[in-house]
Amino acid sequence: MVGEAVATGRMLTVSIGNWVHTLNRLMDVRRVFEFPDPVNETSARVVATGVVVMGVAFLVVREAWILLPLLYGFAARVLTGPTASPLGQVSVRVVTPLVERGFGRESRHVPGPPKRFAQLIGLGFTAGAAVAWIAGAPWIAYVLIAGLVIAASLEAFASICLGCIAYSAIWGCADCDDISDRLQQAVVRARRPVDAAEASATTN
Repeated sequence: MVGEAVATGRMLTVSIGNWVHTLNRLMDVRRVFEFPDPVNETSARVVATGVVVMGVAFLVVREAWILLPLLYGFAARVLTGPTASPLGQVSVRVVTPLVERGFGRESRHVPGPPKRFAQLIGLGFTAGAAVAWIAGAPWIAYVLIAGLVIAASLEAFASICLGCIAYSAIWGCADCDDISDRLQQAVVRARRPVDAAEASATTN
């Protein structure tokens, strides 16, 4: 009886361990498809600059293959934020830290959902251009990519996100102002109990 109980306990332990492992894997997959919220505005503007460069290259060279990295980049950023986007990774891990160190201050932070919606609009423009090119209507592709370049230029050089404006107009966005102050206030509130505890310990 004791042996059977031990064997049953081991089987239950193994089963629970397998379930926990499976749950952890599912959570890891879920994290891959999360879009950052808030979004570092410098990173967003660097990505927009990359889009401008690729869009202008397409309009100048007029080669369909240039649409592929544009299309993939927008799809990857809509689904995973910067995680699966090479341009997003370079922006977040390399360029943004360099810019912040160079200017000696942190970037603004803005809400994530409007930025994701803007990426979705970019995906629509790029997909439409690809379909138009395949259908033998390159002039439609040029018009769509020219519009994309204009919108991305506004984001990159003037910090004007047309997709975010559209998002706010459709669904409203009470948090679409700069939220850096709120983040700092949250940090201050989180530190207050720690500071109080340290002061109490010092007094005692």
